[in-house]
Amino acid sequence: MRVHIFQIAKAVLGAILFSLAFVLVFTVIIQLFSVPPTAVKPVNQVFKVLAICAGGLIFIRGEKGLVKGAIHGLITVILTFLLFGAIAGTLSCDWKFVIELLIGALAGAVTGVIAVNIKRK
Repeated sequence: MRVHIFQIAKAVLGAILFSLAFVLVFTVIIQLFSVPPTAVKPVNQVFKVLAICAGGLIFIRGEKGLVKGAIHGLITVILTFLLFGAIAGTLSCDWKFVIELLIGALAGAVTGVIAVNIKRK
């Protein structure tokens, strides 16, 4: 049980770090090029899913990939929501957040299944 919790915690931390890196790079791109404001939210959603996938593929091992991945995805979405809300100075939770939770759980679950079935050297 402790191993599973530790894997999930590492995957969440990795996903949050990836998400922060993606957002930093995207902020630079926004400053350098004229990116329309309507593109920011979809791009951030893609970055969040990519971060969840990266964290899961790197840190989830062993068994129960579906469950560990889904939990990892949910926790990552919640923590990134709180982190970026704190950075922006505002938190607004609406029905779209429920969709984000579902997408995060689905991305994490799929990634978890893939991660536990990859043969490691």
